[in-house]
Amino acid sequence: MPARRRSTFRPPVPEPGGMREESSAEKEPKHRADRIGNRRPAPGGTRRSARRWTALTSATAIVGVSAFGAISASAEPTGDPGMAYAQHASDAPLAPVADAISAAVAADPGPTITSGLSVAQAPFTGGTQVTVAGAQLDEVAQVSVGGAPAAIVEAAADHLTFAVPATAGTSLGDVAVTFADASGAPADVELPGVAATAGTSPSAAATASAPAAATAPAAAAVAPVSAEAAAADALTLTYTTDPGIDAQVGYVLAYWSSYNAAQYPVIDGYDCANFASQSLIARGWTMDGAWYYDAATGATSPSWTSSTAMRDWLLGRPDLATPLEDAQRDLVKVGDIAQFDWDGSGDRDHTAVVTRVEHTAAGTKVWVGGHTKDADYWDVDTALATGGGSVHYFSLS
Repeated sequence: MPARRRSTFRPPVPEPGGMREESSAEKEPKHRADRIGNRRPAPGGTRRSARRWTALTSATAIVGVSAFGAISASAEPTGDPGMAYAQHASDAPLAPVADAISAAVAADPGPTITSGLSVAQAPFTGGTQVTVAGAQLDEVAQVSVGGAPAAIVEAAADHLTFAVPATAGTSLGDVAVTFADASGAPADVELPGVAATAGTSPSAAATASAPAAATAPAAAAVAPVSAEAAAADALTLTYTTDPGIDAQVGYVLAYWSSYNAAQYPVIDGYDCANFASQSLIARGWTMDGAWYYDAATGATSPSWTSSTAMRDWLLGRPDLATPLEDAQRDLVKVGDIAQFDWDGSGDRDHTAVVTRVEHTAAGTKVWVGGHTKDADYWDVDTALATGGGSVHYFSLS
């Protein structure tokens, strides 16, 4: 039997402190998200908005750098740098970290209204300019009056002026005025002495006494609103009637089928411009050398009786009228003049008075009244569908 060979294997000698077996966790490959060495988990352990986290870390970094600077400046060399850092870190007056972080992440307050409306009442015909004062008002991108968009005339940091839109003559009374930024977020209203309800964003300012059709004063002239007035009338504008327009439309509705032959001549076959001129006298307009009717002689100017001549006269009177195309129908208001070109020749073939305007989600509807086509409420769209051609308007002052 051959001799058994002696093994030369020698078990390793344990180092001082004993041997340690690797745990099963250590034998497995590490996941990328596991903490390895000095790698730390994501801040907060949850998803945060980039904006908030950036502001938070920036504020913390600023405070940390400031504190570190104070430590470095006050620390004296010692044999143990770590001890020096610990000593001075406990003694140095650190900046108010919480305040700095709060300031860094505080949300932009956005536009804020701090005054009442410069005009309390406006005629339903629209056009009245209203001013409010406040902060960051140059960020206001949308103004709404009674749900209808209002044109912004001027937007500065401390004041904003808008034009009241026209509404139907039947939609009178108080309506809400709202302000919003480009994203649609409503502007806050913070009137002195009036506390806003938590969680709500008041959308307009209180009313202030002013003439119905007055142009808004500069922002510095906006009258302050008492707490009592603001609490009672905040966030509203009052639509009122216009006596002149009431009289004009009232005349049309009174004589559209029963001609006023006792006061004015009747022109057979083309009495439309003659009748529209009569309504303007009822509105309060005054005759001049270019537009007249002489009751003593029966003489009339071409602009009084001819639709085309009336157009040319009104185009030369920007103080009285502004021409509008049908694409601008949303600017048309009750009492305005509508003129039709049935054959596309460029002349005006028919003149009528706007007796009703209705703003809807689908667009603006207009009705007219007049002679020749005797009507009190003739739908403009129906007129175009049956007569063809095009319609044009004059927005009257």
